[in-house]
Amino acid sequence: SHRPLCPPGIKCGGVLSAPSGNFSSPNFPRPYPYETECTWLIVVAEGSSVLLSFTHFELEYHAACAYDYLQVYNGATRDQGNLLGTFCGRSPPPPFSSAWHVLAVVFRSDRHVAKRGFTAAYRKDACGGQLTGLSGEITSPRYPESYPNDVECRWSIGAAGSSGPLTLVFTDFQVEGGQGCIFDYVALFDGPTAAAPHLGRYCGSSHPPRTISSSPHLLILFKSDFNIGGRGFKAFFYSAGECQEVFTTIKGNFSSPRYPNFYPNNLKCQWSIQLPLGYRVKVFFLDMELEGRSSLTGDCDYDRLAAFDGGTENGSLLGQWCGRESLEPVTSRSNQLLLVLHTDRNTAKRGFSIAYVGVVPMNISCTRTEFHIQIPVQSLAQLERNRIYLGTRSCAAQVVGRNFKIQTRFDTCGTESQKRNNTSVIVSTLYIDFSADDREDIHQYEVQCEPKRKEASVNLIAGPDPSRLNQAENLVDAQQREGGAMDSHEIRSQDTSDIVFISICILAGLLMVIAVVGLVLL
Repeated sequence: SHRPLCPPGIKCGGVLSAPSGNFSSPNFPRPYPYETECTWLIVVAEGSSVLLSFTHFELEYHAACAYDYLQVYNGATRDQGNLLGTFCGRSPPPPFSSAWHVLAVVFRSDRHVAKRGFTAAYRKDACGGQLTGLSGEITSPRYPESYPNDVECRWSIGAAGSSGPLTLVFTDFQVEGGQGCIFDYVALFDGPTAAAPHLGRYCGSSHPPRTISSSPHLLILFKSDFNIGGRGFKAFFYSAGECQEVFTTIKGNFSSPRYPNFYPNNLKCQWSIQLPLGYRVKVFFLDMELEGRSSLTGDCDYDRLAAFDGGTENGSLLGQWCGRESLEPVTSRSNQLLLVLHTDRNTAKRGFSIAYVGVVPMNISCTRTEFHIQIPVQSLAQLERNRIYLGTRSCAAQVVGRNFKIQTRFDTCGTESQKRNNTSVIVSTLYIDFSADDREDIHQYEVQCEPKRKEASVNLIAGPDPSRLNQAENLVDAQQREGGAMDSHEIRSQDTSDIVFISICILAGLLMVIAVVGLVLL
């Protein structure tokens, strides 16, 4: 059979910078050569996008396109986070519109079976186009220079492979104003066409609000009249289903988009955890791999995950991470915590997986002989009192006023004495049973008392994933003493030395009183 060869100097790949053009696989329409790899980089003016379409397409077929294939990337780098699709066989790729002004096309053939290949055409789209992918960026024509007059642009966004809604955020906005926005304006529609429900019409210099569609489609229409312009606008979009979530349950878990596969580039994702007043939020990092730190600054300048105390990025920063790190848990100071993921235009990684648990507000104190535990009823309003118990279910909480209350002696309720840092402490386990619908969900807190000092502390010992929390995670308020690490030697028997000591003191006092009374009577 005829074996196609790649002649020396054959044109294959390159940079295409004209406003429009065509390119094809080597030898087209004859079979392409074996063991060939070509990369075409299409670069148009910033503020424009690239429209790419295929007029003929015939590559060797494989179900996973593992032999001969064509790949299309948003941006200049061959990065999994930028990949728009991999194609082979006889079904041509759909038309593409890039999310910014650069698009890369990669063609590769193996050493067996060659077909006719493909032809493609591209053109610079002054504005508008069909946008795919989980995220992308949109700018008005010539941005940040003044946009032209008499322009109408339509961006139709359909998130590839997503069934969730889309979120659109404007980061800059300056369009000719006027009452009713009848001159220049941006209009948003909840669907792929202008026949879809209207989401808003905006002009002037105030940023339009964050907009969330009800489906995986969104249309953005920009129109300018015959005079007076402005700087225009810049906006980014992302699939809200994986990238914009609010959690209100006492515990939960979530991960970066596409985890454990590579996350998309050019993202800004937010996960907001909002719990009842009095609670704090504890976040556990089960797995994390982001793009690493900058070699120049040593900081997380590229991709990063940040945690903020409260519901907004104005809250105090609890931590910021990147690279491949094993992270300690983070606890909020309020009942809300916000996690924000920023990714840049290249070098994506596996991402992260996170679990969180709400730290129940409680007041723990102790005497030389007793634990005192109080939890506001409103914090556990949905629970019966017998769902809150110390050591065993027979030591359940009582309802006293507005609090669940447990007051119990050290010689009951499964308490035990242990040596920690050469100090005798009394330890028990507080159980809070959130189980529902046949799903067991019991949170465990270790309560600890140092009787000589009458100091108590509490630690979460089982929350979102007990197998990962094999060491007690301290949840003590700043004013409370932190419990020490468990000594390898544990005294399992009940230590009653303090109780015996108190009893002897009382008995000695009684004997002394009897002796004094006897002397008086004599």
